[in-house]
Amino acid sequence: MTVLICVAVILVAILALAYWRAPLWLSSLVALAGIGYAVFGRGAHWGWGVAVLVVLAVLNLKPLRRVVLTGPMFQVFKKITPPMSQTEQEAVDAGTVWWDRDLFSGKPDFDRLHQFPAPRLTAEEQAFIDGPTEQLCAMLDDWRITHEQKDLPPEVWQFIKDQGFLGMIIKKQYGGKEFSNYAHARVVTKIATRSGSAAVTVMVPNSLGPGELLQHYGTEEQKNYYLPRLAKGVEIPCFALTSPEAGSDAGGIPDFGVVTRGSYTDPRTGQRHENVLGIKLSWEKRYITLGPVATILGMAFKLYDPDHLLGDKDEIGITCALIPTEHQGVEIGRRHYPGTSVFQNGPNWGKDVFIPMEWVIGGASYVGQGWRMLVECLSVGRCISLPAMSVASGKLAAYTTGAYARIRNQFGLSIGRFEGVDEALARIGGYAYQMDASQRLALTGLDMGEKPSVLSGILKYHNTERMRKTINDAMDVHAGKAVCIGPRNYLAQGYQAVPVAITVEGANILTRSMIIFGQGAIRCHPFVLRELRAAMANDAVEFDDAVIGHIGFVISNKARAFVMGLTGARLVRVPKSGPTAQNYRDVVRLSAAFAFLADMGMATLGGSLKFREKLSARLGDMLSNLYIATAALKKFHDDGEPKEDRPLVRWAVESALYDCQEAMNGFLNNHPNRFLAWCMRRVVFPLGMSLKGPADRVGTRIARSLMEPSQSRDRLVEFMYRSQDENDSVGVLEYALKAVIETEGLESKLRRAQREGQLKAITARERLQEARGKGLINDQEFAAVERARRLKREVIMVDDFDAGLQHADPEAMRRVVI
Repeated sequence: MTVLICVAVILVAILALAYWRAPLWLSSLVALAGIGYAVFGRGAHWGWGVAVLVVLAVLNLKPLRRVVLTGPMFQVFKKITPPMSQTEQEAVDAGTVWWDRDLFSGKPDFDRLHQFPAPRLTAEEQAFIDGPTEQLCAMLDDWRITHEQKDLPPEVWQFIKDQGFLGMIIKKQYGGKEFSNYAHARVVTKIATRSGSAAVTVMVPNSLGPGELLQHYGTEEQKNYYLPRLAKGVEIPCFALTSPEAGSDAGGIPDFGVVTRGSYTDPRTGQRHENVLGIKLSWEKRYITLGPVATILGMAFKLYDPDHLLGDKDEIGITCALIPTEHQGVEIGRRHYPGTSVFQNGPNWGKDVFIPMEWVIGGASYVGQGWRMLVECLSVGRCISLPAMSVASGKLAAYTTGAYARIRNQFGLSIGRFEGVDEALARIGGYAYQMDASQRLALTGLDMGEKPSVLSGILKYHNTERMRKTINDAMDVHAGKAVCIGPRNYLAQGYQAVPVAITVEGANILTRSMIIFGQGAIRCHPFVLRELRAAMANDAVEFDDAVIGHIGFVISNKARAFVMGLTGARLVRVPKSGPTAQNYRDVVRLSAAFAFLADMGMATLGGSLKFREKLSARLGDMLSNLYIATAALKKFHDDGEPKEDRPLVRWAVESALYDCQEAMNGFLNNHPNRFLAWCMRRVVFPLGMSLKGPADRVGTRIARSLMEPSQSRDRLVEFMYRSQDENDSVGVLEYALKAVIETEGLESKLRRAQREGQLKAITARERLQEARGKGLINDQEFAAVERARRLKREVIMVDDFDAGLQHADPEAMRRVVI
């Protein structure tokens, strides 16, 4: 019994050391001391001591360890590790890891998180948002743009160019604005709350066009010529990557160029150049935003050099070039029509088009570097463009749906008072908070110089999916108001455009099932990339150091997940007391559980995990929801932890952590090794799945906050364009909301008088006049109710058209009064 107690004490000590991540030498000393005490002090069998000594010797003596343990592991690892293609290697090397590494560590450092600066606009950036951006939004009539003109009006195009909207990311030395990524995203957000087509027109040159590539990789000649012209809107750029045969598999593009010598006429100068080194290029591209109106075409293609004019390689790799669209042989096709959105988008192609080598971005020294260039720039753009438009949709949905739910009555109550609508409003507000917080944190990283490729995938997928859910809920609450399109309908266009956001910049199915965890496991894990590189370099010494660290990492996360599962993570030190303290503890607990499950998944499934996309997707969901939860906590911290926002942050965090837990449950339910899955479940959920989703009462508080003017509501919809025009379909909501709130007591009084038989008139208008005549309300109250009803009617009305669906008549229903 004494020996068993000693062993139990030793195991508890080792568990504690693993929990606190003690180094190997310290754990070994504790184990050695314990076994020595058991053998010499308590008479335990000497065989125990010998066995422990052998294990400790193997673990601590590196030469012996490499022969007995890590050497054989190294040989097996090299055999089972799938080869990494050049494009995969470049994708792994591109970009940076940041807060996502902390989440993969199992022990996120919240002090570090809170030290990241809160995003702020400079005075110049704020002035641009309050000035030209506000003016641009006022110029936009999305109904006319989408259904009548099929394009931005000429005066809007000119305003965008003149005010520098196309040069927000270009440095001031080239005539651009040189705005922060945060400012860039907020400009896009504000425009997108008014017109998605206008937002896409502005965002593409700034986040996905040649401007970004030129600033990082262009030659001085290219920068000096193109960047000032791009900043002023003299040149309209587009970038052609997607081909009919290569969409998500961008690395498999069939478009190709061959290094050769040839002649061409420069369309910019009209000058003829003979017998110059260049590329004969053939391509077919589609879905190219701004393609139909572009003057400069960014092009990605595979480059070959069979005559070895550049070097000794036949296949050079993916290369990027800039080609004037007026160049001979360039064919610009007609427009695509993506989901009724009317931003310019279309195909282009060319056959055996000769371009000089100096048109390659960066010149001849950057041939073959195109994939790395694209992945690094895409990691920036994917954090800004579509996530910003998703944030805009969330803000617009929260603002309009909350107001509409208070204004619209059924059965004598505002529809927002019904629990079914209340539930939808809670999701709208909660998702809007999550989307905004997630992008804010990523933008902080960008402005700190990071290029977080993993986080860009998380943002692209989860923000656009939450946008889809949010708009669906908003449509449901608005019901017939949202079904009938017309100038009054501020939701339909966004609803119709959702598939565009889901599809472009990396299809969501692919991003979730392959990219997020596939890239995150390699980039964010503290040891996996070291092991892979050691295997590729046949470096047994580096592999030994990495794999021992990895083993300790797994043991530590296993211990931490188990202990925190038993204790509810109450032992975890958190940076905050108060209502969010347990949220921080739960994040740490699930982070350790995720790290453990990820390692066990990679260890047991090996290279096949790459093809088990459902399991990979669930691991990606775990990482993503941990990021979303911590982003919400960071936003709440940066905002000064306002009491009014507690329901929003609580819903956002608890919802994300519950989804993380559900992803873990799905992973364990579907792991092919059922015994191992059972064992893993006992580690991460020793007392069962304890986390619950947000309580109904929390959602109700969110719904109520959306249905009335408040500071919390204002913070949630910050950077949304809020028209002050009472005749505007969105602008009228605020006037109607305030008028309805002011007269709710009077309307209740009138209904009570009707029930009691004091009012006999048939129509609502006649009863109102009767109430004034009987002295139940005075003239001022009569006017207030009459105005509230007029504004309410304006809000709930939908548009009608002539029989040919050609012309809407906004005044027709205003003339009908009951």
